[in-house]
Amino acid sequence: MPDQAGPRRVVIVGGGFAGLFAARALRRAPVAVTLIDRAQHHLFQPLLYQCATGILSEGKIASPLREVFKHYRNVECVLAEVTGLDPAARRVTARRPLGEPAEFGYDWLILAAGVQQSYFGHDEYARFAPGMKTIADALVIRSRVFGAFEMAESSADPEERQRWLTFALVGAGPTGVELAGQIREVATKTLRREYRHIEPEQARVLLFDGGSAPLAAFGSKLSALATRDLQKLGVELHMGSVVTAVDSRGLEVKNHDGSVSRHEAGTVLWTAGVEAPPLAEAVATATGAERDRAGRIKVGGDLTIPGHPEVFVLGDLMSAHGLPGVAEVAMQSGLYAARQIRRQAEGRERPAGDPDPDGGNAARPFRYRDLGSAAYISRGRAAATAGRLHFSGFPGWLAWLFIHIAFLTGYRNRAGAILSWWYAFTRDIRLERTFTSHDVRLMRDRRGDPL
Repeated sequence: MPDQAGPRRVVIVGGGFAGLFAARALRRAPVAVTLIDRAQHHLFQPLLYQCATGILSEGKIASPLREVFKHYRNVECVLAEVTGLDPAARRVTARRPLGEPAEFGYDWLILAAGVQQSYFGHDEYARFAPGMKTIADALVIRSRVFGAFEMAESSADPEERQRWLTFALVGAGPTGVELAGQIREVATKTLRREYRHIEPEQARVLLFDGGSAPLAAFGSKLSALATRDLQKLGVELHMGSVVTAVDSRGLEVKNHDGSVSRHEAGTVLWTAGVEAPPLAEAVATATGAERDRAGRIKVGGDLTIPGHPEVFVLGDLMSAHGLPGVAEVAMQSGLYAARQIRRQAEGRERPAGDPDPDGGNAARPFRYRDLGSAAYISRGRAAATAGRLHFSGFPGWLAWLFIHIAFLTGYRNRAGAILSWWYAFTRDIRLERTFTSHDVRLMRDRRGDPL
């Protein structure tokens, strides 16, 4: 058991939405909070694609965790990666940036480490088709997108030039749809007068997905509207297509009729599928927890691992009642876990399922309130849902704008995002297009290390 001298300890693994909201809600609780993250910043992942396409800088979508919690006297931030836990001793093991091992005792543990990109058993695709889960990923994609236009400009071969002006995206969920729309806007608006030997408007954007329509999770009506808007933008939809190979010059797909086709593309981006990180396997082995097909940890109604009421699993890492892996689920699960811990620390509540000799109150099961989802397609066009309400076009875009301004962390980031959006939406100016000539040179031969 951990040392009981001083306040009881809460260890939070991960500084994403679930970890952030949990730590904030424990500000005045009689506990000491240790927040462990390998990045030491909170990232607003829903806007990563705008960092990748030059609208927002990484600083506008990320906030240093130490700055966020500098006035929270009971919160300590630690830069490390958690690798395992000992539930009997109530300790987690971690690795610091230079490889030194570390251990942290806890009375309650919140696992909110998120998920990572999944290539569905084909990790060899990653070197040619980067995903987008981190700031580093977004900067790689920025280099490849804007670098592809430079490579086309410098090519004298018409076929090679067209290959560089072809962008293939795998996955037609919100990330794929948003990124596809933005690349077309870059080509048709931002870059249209900047080159002398190519016409950026001729850039092709191919969107592949094994399903029947983009944004299928938004319902048939909004999915149909998204299809219409994407086609108006010039995005080429290849639904019912399963990728079977990716290399340095493009990809092969199996079509819905069983035929296999080859698509030459200078840039392939992976926006399909996620899976649990290695930590999930270590937790399952240590606690006996079950996992779903994506490796996420199955939890009970109170978001704890069965048999371990002191271990909460939140956000994208949890598998609970078919809840989607979206920011709203992470936020609400973080608030829920913090409330349970605070009430237990104050003696006002006992964990769900515990014996009740004194008639104490048991924790109520977690209940998710669906406040809606939104996906940006292009300027003035978005798809949004809020309960039974469905918005598309300009109303959907306004809803998207409001939601993202509201949930950005910090007034500085909100003000900076609004200013950047004003430039991008009214003047076709993307202020964050910087990449180096070194990045462009690396693109000549992707058989080496990826960007």
